Amino acid sequence: MAVIPMWKCDRDGSMFSDKKAAEEHDKMLELAANITMLLEQTFDSIDEKIAEDIGLLFAKHKETLAKAIKGKPELILEIGKESADGQSEEANTNE
Repeated sequence: MAVIPMWKCDRDGSMFSDKKAAEEHDKMLELAANITMLLEQTFDSIDEKIAEDIGLLFAKHKETLAKAIKGKPELILEIGKESADGQSEEANTNE
């Protein structure tokens, strides 16, 4: 019997066969949690779920956001298109 090493992310329970991928996922979730906390501290009436969704969106697209901040603001619109495409695909699979 073969032994396959697996890494489990404490934050969401995701399993990875690659340690580097597990660490990157954990860092992304930590960034999302910190963004969520910032939003909740800054905006008193923000819905917790919306703050979490925004945090995850920003964390998943941190490279694109960094490029947009450095002078390519049109890249932000690409994130919106990707998110809309992902939601429509998800809706189609749920039907």
